[in-house]
Amino acid sequence: MNDKLQNWINWIQYDELMNCINNAPRFLLGAHDYEDGQIINAYRPDAYRIQLVGKTGKLEDEMEAIGDKGFFGAYFPKKKYTKYKLKVYYGDGTIIETEDPYNFPSQISSLDCHLFAEGKHYEIYEKLGAHPMTIDGVEGVHFAVWAPHARRVSVVGDFNLWDARMHQMNVVESSGIYEIFIPGVQVGAMYKFQILTRKGEILHKADPYATSAQLRPENASVVADIRDYKWTDGSWIKKRQAKGRLDCRKEPISIYEVHLGSWKKKDDDTEDGFYNYRELAPELAEYVLEMGYTHIEVMGLAEHPFDGSWGYQVTGYYAPTKRHGNPDDFMYFVDYMHSKGIAVILDWVPAHFPRDAHGLAKFDGLPLYEHPDSRRGEHPHWGTLIFNYGQKEVENFLVANALYWIEKFHIDGLRVDAVASMLYLDYGKDNGNWLPNENGGRENTDVVKLFQHMNTVLEERDPGALMIAEESTAWAGVTAPASMQGLGFLFKWDMGWMNDFLQYMKCPPESRHYDHYKLTFSMMYAYTENFIQALSHDEVVHGKGTLLNKMPGSREEQFANLRVAYGFMYGHPGKKLLFMGQEFAQDHEWNEAVSLSWSDLEYEEHRGIQRYVKALNKLYKSYPAMYVHDGNNMGFEWMSCDDRMSSVVSFVRRGETTKKQLLFVCNFHNKEYRDYRVGVPSAGHYQEVLNSDDEQFGGMNRVNSFKPLKAEAVPCDGKDYSIAFSLPPLTTVVFAFDHKEEKKKIVKKAKY
Repeated sequence: MNDKLQNWINWIQYDELMNCINNAPRFLLGAHDYEDGQIINAYRPDAYRIQLVGKTGKLEDEMEAIGDKGFFGAYFPKKKYTKYKLKVYYGDGTIIETEDPYNFPSQISSLDCHLFAEGKHYEIYEKLGAHPMTIDGVEGVHFAVWAPHARRVSVVGDFNLWDARMHQMNVVESSGIYEIFIPGVQVGAMYKFQILTRKGEILHKADPYATSAQLRPENASVVADIRDYKWTDGSWIKKRQAKGRLDCRKEPISIYEVHLGSWKKKDDDTEDGFYNYRELAPELAEYVLEMGYTHIEVMGLAEHPFDGSWGYQVTGYYAPTKRHGNPDDFMYFVDYMHSKGIAVILDWVPAHFPRDAHGLAKFDGLPLYEHPDSRRGEHPHWGTLIFNYGQKEVENFLVANALYWIEKFHIDGLRVDAVASMLYLDYGKDNGNWLPNENGGRENTDVVKLFQHMNTVLEERDPGALMIAEESTAWAGVTAPASMQGLGFLFKWDMGWMNDFLQYMKCPPESRHYDHYKLTFSMMYAYTENFIQALSHDEVVHGKGTLLNKMPGSREEQFANLRVAYGFMYGHPGKKLLFMGQEFAQDHEWNEAVSLSWSDLEYEEHRGIQRYVKALNKLYKSYPAMYVHDGNNMGFEWMSCDDRMSSVVSFVRRGETTKKQLLFVCNFHNKEYRDYRVGVPSAGHYQEVLNSDDEQFGGMNRVNSFKPLKAEAVPCDGKDYSIAFSLPPLTTVVFAFDHKEEKKKIVKKAKY
């Protein structure tokens, strides 16, 4: 062996490299200045010969074999190589020519490490993960992963025969980040990180920052290049960026919640019948537009191993699920929706993650993404793990992930799942099995800081994005700005309204007067937060039955109950959300494994409900009174909320002008009331614009005359004026009116 090599080589590092426990192989491998000359070392397990190829492509030097395990070295009295390749010979006759992966500069800077450690590297996903790039004219993929407890980390994949000896990664300073640039790796390559733990265990982990993954049940990460997609929605994004919080709250928002895997399935068994994102986009967009929705909310699409989790037990937070295609296919899906004027909300799950061996659980052999204390790190009833929200790098992982979906995939908002489970340290836990906060309380102060941090950054960078909390308790200030000690969300699902309302609707009409308060109580707190009235997937699974089947009475009465319920829901202050299938009163409880029961639409009663929801959406978008003042009492006034024996409520929705106001009258009893008198806010004419008993919706057509009703100076419900009309059983009737007296034209009702 050359004396210079003998003296230069750190033999402890050499032994670690041979034993595959070296966490800084770049100190040993690659090109290094030595005295006035140069040393180049290379390690290619099982090779028997390596030659150096200069930048001209000419074979210039033979490397010296050091031992018999594939380590080679060369010493040059003067610096000879700035660029070179390795020509590697194997015993089976294989010859490979490649650039040396240990001769490329680090792509992780000290600033990257500093920001990540502070939890403020908002583009950390551009650094960690697998990124195709060209360095010094050489194409390949840069891999980086955070694994601070690891003894050694290697990239293994189909490009190196899954051999952990080949590409041992380099730790960056004291950050716990490992990296390596591997020349020649291409988009589509499969890979994992092989991690040697401090206890000597070997783990094979999917990349937490991977942008693509294999289709389950396989679980390797896949190299993807999300930079290639050419977006066409520039004007959409520009308009979104120009919006503020108040602008978003004054807009009409009617959301169609959809599970892409079961909205429609292919008839064949190809990939379990899943449609590609590109196939889904035009058909779903056409349907959403036809039905009059403004937004879609897509249930969990981040990569997940188990279909039955519906996307709520995530292993790949940065990867759209392969079930429907590649990342660029999903980008097309979002881009297409925007081209049709449809906003896209994505369900996002920072509350917990599964224990799957290839996922985040004990990622580097010890708790890393999860809290190390099981009293904070585990959901005993869900069988999942809870993020360690106080760890800055974990906080960064989540905040950057929210930004990633909004900025890289142009998502218009995130519905944050299971927020209550995050806010309360004792959520779902028995006494003695949870750990109080620093003040002895049950509030998770780390989560409060996380949400305030995340929502503040999002408001600054993406002000028009909708941040929505699924929060089921009375936690104060969920939708208050973080600057006012709120959590900073834009909207919150009104879970209290949903629970009360569905319990009320399940009651037989003749006994609903006992529970009348469940219909009206929501207005006691309607302006404490900015709400979305949601009848979501959670209400039609696990034996709960469909919304139709929750309704009491005969088949005819069930449909009538559903119509009056939807009418009240749309009239109530708050944005709207309805889960797929409920817009046509699906008969069968939702099952993610099969398509919606589109065959229900062969029956007129289901088509009637579908036309009714379409009419409600049209009414909703046509009258600003339905949405501009959702968050304040300017937009709503009870006319009557105490006629519990009749089970009738009436109320007014107001906009920003005196025109196009709406009066809702909802009869939840199965009795018809002839000449029913309702107090109204002013003199004028009241034109019926929607009646759920209309025959086109499946009703008995007990509608009022097309001629407007003139308010009479007959006191009623504490008002000076009132109108009287026939109020059918189980019916919502909507009247349009102006505050000023004017002659009304007879209006022909629209057909849907």
